Amino acid sequence: MKSEIHWMPARIASTRDVTPTVREFLIRPEAGAPLAYDPGAHLQVQVLAGGRMQTRSYSLVGEPGEHAWRIAVKRIDEGRGGSVGMWRLAAGDRLMVSEPQSHFSLDLGASAYLVIAGGIGITPLVWMATRLAALGERTGAQVRMLYGARSHEELAYLPELKSALGDRLATHIGPAPIDFAREIAALPAGAQAYTCGPVPMLEAVKRAWAGAGRANADLRFETFGSSGRLPTQAFRLRIPRHALDIEVPANTTLLEALEQAGVQTLWDCRRGECGLCAMDVMQVEGEIDHRDVFLAEHEKKCNTRICACVSRAVGTLTIDSAYRAD
Repeated sequence: MKSEIHWMPARIASTRDVTPTVREFLIRPEAGAPLAYDPGAHLQVQVLAGGRMQTRSYSLVGEPGEHAWRIAVKRIDEGRGGSVGMWRLAAGDRLMVSEPQSHFSLDLGASAYLVIAGGIGITPLVWMATRLAALGERTGAQVRMLYGARSHEELAYLPELKSALGDRLATHIGPAPIDFAREIAALPAGAQAYTCGPVPMLEAVKRAWAGAGRANADLRFETFGSSGRLPTQAFRLRIPRHALDIEVPANTTLLEALEQAGVQTLWDCRRGECGLCAMDVMQVEGEIDHRDVFLAEHEKKCNTRICACVSRAVGTLTIDSAYRAD
C-alpha cells in the first residue's frame, strides 16, 4: 500500500555548485508556476540510478521562488546512485517531480528556538532559520542556530544564513562532537528545537533533549536515508512467509527490493521517520544498520524490528512482512 504521489513533468532551469560536493538545482514545472510550500517541505524526484528510474526525496531550499523550486544534492559516490544521477542532469533536462510535501513543519508559537544542522541537513533548515530570525526580530523570540560540517568549504548557504542570523549563528568544523547538552540547558522552558543531519547526530540530539527532561513534542527532526554506521553493501534477504530468498543490491533499499519482488508493503515518508514500513525481524546472521530515527534506542539494540525504507543489513536478514492474506 503506497502513499499516492501526483507526478508532473519539469525541467532543470539551472544548476550551480554551492560547495565542492553540493549542487543546487532550480527546477521549473512545465505546466504553470511552481506550487507554494511551507518551511521544511520536500520534493520527490524520479532519477536514473543503478540503470533504472528510482524515486528520491530532496528538501526544498529557502522561500518559494516565482518561477522555480530550489533543491540541493550532495554527491555521494558510494551511495545508491541517486545523487550521481542528479549530478548528471544539466539545464534543459526533463524529469518527473511530485508536488511539494511536508513531514517537518515549523511552529511559530514558541518563545525560543534552537536550530541544529549537520552537513547537507542544512537544506530544509535554511528557510526555517531565516523565518525564525525574522520572527525573533519582530517578537523578541530567542533564536540560535548550530551548523556543523567536516570543513568550512562544506558550509552550504553560509552567506545567506549569516545575513539573516548574524551572531545568532554558530558554526562547528571537524569531527569533534558539539556539546548539545550545554546548548539545550541554556534554553528556557517551552523552547523548541529543529534539527536535520546524519543519524548519529540526530541520535545525540535526541539523547541530550531527553536527558534535559524536555518534552518530546518540542523536538522536531528530519533525516536523510543515505547515512549509516556501516558501509552500504548488498545483503541477503529471506521472508519465509513468501518463500522469498533474494539479494538486496547496494543501490537498492530493502523497501524497494520488496516492491520489486511483489511483496505488498506499507510506507509513507521513505525517510526513516514515520515508522509505517517497520517490519518484524526473525533472524540476523550478521548485523543490522539502523538508519531511521523512528525506532527507540532499545528497539534498535534488540534488533526485533527494522524500518525497510532506509535501514539495511550486513550478511543475511530474515524478516516477516506486514502482509497477511485474507
